This record gives sequence, structure tokens and C-alpha cells, in this order.
Amino acid sequence: MREASLSEDWHARARALIPAVTQTLAKAPSQFVEGVAPKYLRRGEGARVWDVDGREYLDFGMGVGPLVLGYCHPAVDHAIRMQLRDGITFTLMHPLEVEVAELVAELVPGAEQVRFSKTGADVTSAAIRLARAFTGRPRVLCCGYHGWHDWYVSVTERSCGVPEAVADLTSTFQYNDLDSLVEGLDDETACVILEPTTFEEPKPGFLAGVRELCTERGALLVFDEMWTGFRLALGGAQERFGVTADLACFSKAVANGMPLSVLTGRRDVMSLLESDVFFFTTFGGEALSLAAARATLRELRNRKVPQHLERVGTALRDGINALAAEMGADFVRCIGPGCRSLVVFDARAGDPLLMKSLVQQELLHCGVLWPGTHALSLAHGDGEIREALEAYRHALHVLVDAVAAGDVRRRLMGAPVVPAFRRPLGFHSKPRRGKAAAR
Repeated sequence: MREASLSEDWHARARALIPAVTQTLAKAPSQFVEGVAPKYLRRGEGARVWDVDGREYLDFGMGVGPLVLGYCHPAVDHAIRMQLRDGITFTLMHPLEVEVAELVAELVPGAEQVRFSKTGADVTSAAIRLARAFTGRPRVLCCGYHGWHDWYVSVTERSCGVPEAVADLTSTFQYNDLDSLVEGLDDETACVILEPTTFEEPKPGFLAGVRELCTERGALLVFDEMWTGFRLALGGAQERFGVTADLACFSKAVANGMPLSVLTGRRDVMSLLESDVFFFTTFGGEALSLAAARATLRELRNRKVPQHLERVGTALRDGINALAAEMGADFVRCIGPGCRSLVVFDARAGDPLLMKSLVQQELLHCGVLWPGTHALSLAHGDGEIREALEAYRHALHVLVDAVAAGDVRRRLMGAPVVPAFRRPLGFHSKPRRGKAAAR
């Protein structure tokens, strides 16, 4: 275990005041090896961060995704400073609302109209309300992680506080399984919302099949593009896979760390926001985030960032798999697109969470901060990929030796990571027909 540190001091203070000590589950201490990982970061630059005790790390979390250009990217920081001179939030609208909407419409297929908010959950929930208003139907079918609001969190194990009448209106289907969608899709379904891809590539015809089924049954198709937007391609998954949704939701990469989310889609659906559907927020037009978004979107386009992410991310993913093969670690694989990959561990070799914890611990010893996934950014260059692969060489060597000896848990210097409740794949609940549905 580490000596007393500023991280631990801050953590002790947080426990007295902040439920679960964090605002973001993915940043919680439970997601990192206790006593080995830092708990608080002080600053970042490029692809690197420094904790409150001054330790430097090569970061693959990148703020849980938003830092697509890297920490303190000069063009974005300059745009924020320039806007700060003029003001942050105003009594009337700001021209940046129009400029950024025009940029989004230019880049995103099907973005006939655009609205802004602050978080991903804001816009996915607005999409659900729009779909219900447009179709006159109450039910939702979802596949993936879509935020904390009642309509979605009712399908997770953290659903305490959600009324049964609300929970009865949402069910799930299995990714890459059109039969499970057919099973749940009925004439009460307002929309189907899914992450178009996470770490599993859509099977040929899957997304097109979802599109076709929604059209046939009169339900709207909503893409949750929090992770795919502006990463897989400038136009996100809709551009990458050639399937256009009725509504699409974005956040994370759009403003390189500033809080902004985007709802886009068909004009006839979005026009309900004129007067029929209420979706307005005080900070939706906040100018610092919009200035950051304008700069970010221009950088993404001008510097061909999606192509860079694909190149360096593929080198990292394939390099990890090559190391695993070289070491005989057939129980370790790195999967997913170049821009965002995941390391998975085969349960036949042991407890996957323990193996993940040991790899994380050893990467931390090498100065690499790794939450289990790799969120690549423009700041991750060839040198950073080489550095990461050298760290993986060490970590996988330790893991292979520990698995062979059967003492993975004993080699951990602290409590292992615990599962987060988010399950973007592998769950399927049929529509529930409770009192709410009967009415």
C-alpha cells in the first residue's frame, strides 16, 4: 500500500460530504486498484495527467472520453479564453448557437435541426420525449448505456426510486440480434434507442435491419452517439455505417472537455420542440462551451482526427494482441475500433476482474493510467503508443506468470476493481406488461 498522500487526504474529506465520493461513476476509486491508483488528478497536458501528489501518467481515460484532442489543446483553450473576455452566459441568444448548429448540420448525416444541452442524459431523454410525442406511443426499447434518467436506469440494478409505472415502459434488446428486437418491438413502441457500436462491430445488415424494422413498425430510430460521434468518423456512426437514424444524440468529443450535448434529427420530429415538447435549459446556450465546440469541430475536420484515432488506436490494439500471442496469453484480447478499444480477459483463466486489476496495477507502476479501455486522442502519437506497449509488455508478463502460479489475487497490492453497473452488452428484458401497460 502507498504511504499517506494528498489523494488519500482529499478522499477522506470527500467521504464526509459527497455520496459515493464522486460525481462520475467511472471515476470512482472502486474502478481502480485501491492503494495503487491515485484518486485525484490536478492537471493534464496532451495525453498526460498529473495527480495531486505530482505523479505523471500517460492517460487512456481522457476525462471518460471528452478529450478527443487531448488536455489543454491550444486551439480550444484559446477559443475559451477569447470568449471569456466577452462573457459566458447572456440575457439573449448568442451567435455561437447558430455557428455551432451549422457546423454540426454540415458534418452529421440527418442533422436537419440541432438543439444543445449540457449532458448526454439530457439529450437522450429529450429524444425519448420527442419520440413519444411524435408517435403517440409510450414504450421504449433500448440497447446500451444511456444515462441516469428514470426511463433508462429502470432497466439496471440501480433502479431504486423509479416508479413501477415508469419502469414498465422500458425494455431492452440484444445487440447484433434482430430477433430480440422483433420480440420486443410492438405497436406501442415509440422508439428504439441504441449505441450503434461499442466494442463489438455491428454484424452485416444489423443496423440496416434495425432501421428497416423501425420504419415498418412506425417507431423512431435513435442513435446514442456519445462515444461514436466525431470519433468513428466526422459524421459518427451514421457516416461510418451508412445508416441514418431519425434522431441522434452527441456529447463527449464535441467540445473537448467543456460540457455540451447535442440533439439532432429529422426536421418534422425536431420541429415539435417549437411549442409542443418542452426542452429548454438556462445553460444550453452557454458561450464558453459553444466556443470550445466550434474550435473542436474545426480541428477534428481540418486535422483529420478520426483517421488519426483509427491509425494509432489500431496500432495499440494490434500491438497488445501481438504481445499476448507472443507470451502465450490466449486469455487476453484487445477488441473494438481504433478510436476506443477494450481489453477483455477470458474467465477460463481466472476471475476477469482480478486479472484486469493486476494489469491495471502493473500499468500504473509503469506510469500508465488505464481504466480498462483506451480512449484515443489526437495527443496520442506514435511515441505514446510505443510507451504504452512497453508498459503492456511488463504487465502481461506479470499476469501470465501469476495465472500460471494461480496467485493473481495475492499479487495485488490493494483491493481489486469492482464492476460498474453499466452493461452496454449482454442484457435482454422482454416488455413488461404491468399496470401501466394495461392502462
